[in-house]
Amino acid sequence: MQKIEIQDKYSYLRSFIESLPSRMTYEGETIHNGRNLIKVFTTPDGLCLNVKRYHKPHFLNAIIYSLAIRQPKGQRAYNYPSLLLKAGVETPEAVAYIENRHMGMLQESYFISIQCPYPNRFYEVLDADENLYIPLAEAFAKFTARMHNAGMLHRDYSPGNILWQRDSKGSFHFSVVDINRMHFGNVPQKMGCANFARLWGKKKFFMTIAKVYAQERGFNPDECLDTILEQRKIFWTKYSKRHDVSFMPDL
Repeated sequence: MQKIEIQDKYSYLRSFIESLPSRMTYEGETIHNGRNLIKVFTTPDGLCLNVKRYHKPHFLNAIIYSLAIRQPKGQRAYNYPSLLLKAGVETPEAVAYIENRHMGMLQESYFISIQCPYPNRFYEVLDADENLYIPLAEAFAKFTARMHNAGMLHRDYSPGNILWQRDSKGSFHFSVVDINRMHFGNVPQKMGCANFARLWGKKKFFMTIAKVYAQERGFNPDECLDTILEQRKIFWTKYSKRHDVSFMPDL
């Protein structure tokens, strides 16, 4: 059994959207091919779509999703963008959601969104010049503070899930992706500062973030910096024990 949800404004694309699961193997431009597959497709009218296929969940998760104890990742990814966009937090607009079930058990699911045109991710910050990463850190701290003040926290705030672009006037624009894991509610100081732990960058980059983030949220900047550096050290120490790290984080 297949379930399809499509935003009203994109209902004219129904036949194209329905064909996407069968196209995923041989068509489209691959962006990521790991546990989940992400491809970009262009619609007949030239719209650029990002299509993420979530793998079949493990047995226990399949039961949880099938009993509606928790929404599947693709369903959450489809529902959350409207909440962020209403709060002024940029994220790709949701287009459609598809899920396949067999005897009531969730199989593969698909989240379709507008492809974000921003070319940069936070991986580039590691080797960036100070003339770039200082103003970038200031703008990013304000963006994150605005999201946290709105009661929203991205639980996978990692370099690949934050896209950005600097326009011709020098202003920075950010968009968050892979938002199926979100916290909605109050974001206290420690939780908010710990949210920067997974990011790359030089220590001065995080010193700038701490200062501006604290100003935007009315926190103590020294306490914010201590928490950010502490949580980064904890995260990267654990991460490096389980993964090969091709760089040395400035901790």
